This record gives sequence, structure tokens and C-alpha cells, in this order.
Amino acid sequence: MPTPGWRPTLRGVKEFVIYTGLRVVLFAATMAIVCGVWAAANHGDVNWIFAAVIAFLLSGAASLVLLNGQRAKFAARVEARASRAAARFEAMRSDED
Repeated sequence: MPTPGWRPTLRGVKEFVIYTGLRVVLFAATMAIVCGVWAAANHGDVNWIFAAVIAFLLSGAASLVLLNGQRAKFAARVEARASRAAARFEAMRSDED
């Protein structure tokens, strides 16, 4: 049971939520473009599986360039959290000795 007065926040996962949301939006936009081009080229007939695979590949490549800043912020947050956890582990380990 949560502590009274406790409110959920995005403080610890903000970078993850932003990066993941941008990846989803980028994929959706890429999927819409691929399906639009495919439908225009084939008179409205779209192969959804191949369109999704192409959109996945294109959005992945685009995210390497377009989302580099958000990915760096997310990686820095993960690194800081891992460093704090390692420091706590070492402190507990040295207290045992």
C-alpha cells in the first residue's frame, strides 16, 4: 500500500517515456507515408505486412539521426542510475566486511 500523500510521477522515467513516445510517433508517421506511397503506386492495394516491415526499417534508421539527443538523455539517465546502484552495492558489500 502506498504511503499517504504519495503521488506517482514521471521523474525517474521521463526520458524513457519521451524517447519511446517519439519512436512510436515516428513509426506511425513512417507507416502512413509508406502506405500512402504504396496505395498510390498500386491503385489502393496495400500489402500491410510488407508496408509495416519497410516502415519499421525506415523509422529505425531515421531514429538514429532524428532522436539522437533524446537517446543520449535516456542513456545518461540509465548510466547515472546504474552508477548509483553500483555504489550502493559496493557500500553494502564493504559494510559486510
